[in-house]
Amino acid sequence: MDGTFCNLTADNLAQEHLCCIIRSRKPHPGVEAKRQWLADRLKEGHVFRKLQAKATVFIEYAPLETAWVPVVGENFLYLYCLWVGPEQKGQGYGSALMEYCLADAKARGRSGVCMLGANKQKNWLSDQSFAKRYGFKPVDTTPSGYELLALSFDGTVPSFAPRAKEEKIDEQELTIYYDWQCPYIYQSLQQVERYCSENALPVSFRLVDTLEKAKNLPCVFNNYGVFYQGRFQTVNLLDSAAVKRILRR
Repeated sequence: MDGTFCNLTADNLAQEHLCCIIRSRKPHPGVEAKRQWLADRLKEGHVFRKLQAKATVFIEYAPLETAWVPVVGENFLYLYCLWVGPEQKGQGYGSALMEYCLADAKARGRSGVCMLGANKQKNWLSDQSFAKRYGFKPVDTTPSGYELLALSFDGTVPSFAPRAKEEKIDEQELTIYYDWQCPYIYQSLQQVERYCSENALPVSFRLVDTLEKAKNLPCVFNNYGVFYQGRFQTVNLLDSAAVKRILRR
């Protein structure tokens, strides 16, 4: 493994590359929204650790109590994302980042680490087979097959918030819950809005902008959640093709 890592802080956040493959000569709205979201979350104990290079190699986690997800429990860390881009795979970066997170949890006296998974690997979720090699196991599940994976140090386990298992809302139109954690959310929303406008399809976008909203969502959520005809569909970010597939169901 060749490279050094750094953690984002209030002092270096404005200058550091955010591990996104979006390339733009001008400030990109999605990247800048992510930067502002991080600025607010760092105050809550959020950790973003990255390779000091223009590469997609990073881990992002937070105390479960302040993690913007409908997961509850005491004294755990919540792992939002562990990502290593294709060009950097096989160099030990993923192991180094996971081991840093686990060591940090133990040093803080945490009860363990948890993350979102599924009975089948989903796009936009970290590699759960990799996490399971470290001892992560399913400790809760939803009707749609999403799982809460946890590595417990003391035998206690977290769980999905009760409402996250409802997976139903009253509204029948395409409905997307989102926050600004991922730089790709901005362009996903643009594509969905454009497609729905061109095809006269009703759509509703719901910004999750408080911790309370995040903890009480009616579905699992890492930063994005989709409903159609009142039923939960996916946490995958949508493009026009994905919208078409959902509308055909």
